[in-house]
Amino acid sequence: MTLRRILCPLDFSDVSAHALEQAAGLAARSGARLTVLHVFHPVMPRTGLPGLDAATIQVADPRYKQALHDQAEAACAPARAAGVAVDVVVCGGEPVSVILAQASAAAADLVVMGSHGTSGVQHLILGSVAEKVLRASVCPVLTVPPRAAAAHAGSFTRVVCAVDFSECSVAAATAAAGLAAEAGASLTLVHVLEWPWHEPPVPEMVGVPPAQAAALVDYHRYLETSAADRLTAVAATAAPGRDVTTVVRFGKPYAELLDAARECGADLIVLGVRGRSAFDVGFFGSTANQVVRRAACPVLTIRA
Repeated sequence: MTLRRILCPLDFSDVSAHALEQAAGLAARSGARLTVLHVFHPVMPRTGLPGLDAATIQVADPRYKQALHDQAEAACAPARAAGVAVDVVVCGGEPVSVILAQASAAAADLVVMGSHGTSGVQHLILGSVAEKVLRASVCPVLTVPPRAAAAHAGSFTRVVCAVDFSECSVAAATAAAGLAAEAGASLTLVHVLEWPWHEPPVPEMVGVPPAQAAALVDYHRYLETSAADRLTAVAATAAPGRDVTTVVRFGKPYAELLDAARECGADLIVLGVRGRSAFDVGFFGSTANQVVRRAACPVLTIRA
């Protein structure tokens, strides 16, 4: 994944400061230009004029906007000191619309934003601004939780990518392999099969006839072997000649993916998402949404 322009919304909360550190680290490593965006809610003057709304009226006092610009500039000082080219944009409007419009106008290759956090009336809370940006953004989005360590911002050492063998997840695996190669990081591809139990050991199937119980165990092993073979093929295509770990797990997809990430100490999770139809709502609601909400490390969502 080539990064030339990165957009980072900033609401001055601690979690958006974490996101800015990650964005600056990525920009420093890739040589990308970083745009830092602060969106404020315009004040509605009591004009009584028709056709005007809060999303189109700028604050009357320019000193307010300048103060916000100065605060954003101060937040960007460490990035500039590290040699990152930074543009600061401060404007009024509805946050989601402004973020998406700015990403389009700047031809952003990546949006980096906090997945939780509030700051006054402005917030980047998953379920509000961040979720809507994730649903609508054409370019990849990196969500950064408050718990994400900033010591090695923008430098990933262990990358985990979910693969369900859909076209978008294979594309995500290719992107994850590229990121891992650039960073010298390890890569683990994880496929999760929904299954009512975990192995080992095989649970006692009370009340199930022995022949059916044996058939169910055999089917479980068949699914595991087939998935492992397909995952190995994806690894060979996504990262030819590289050492890639492949893992097949059974259970609830988001829970197993998060467990796999914790077990290998992942500092980046990569997910592929489908089309432009709100994540394929079902996938977003059942897996991607839960992973982004619960992950202890940044999550990169890539739309195929």
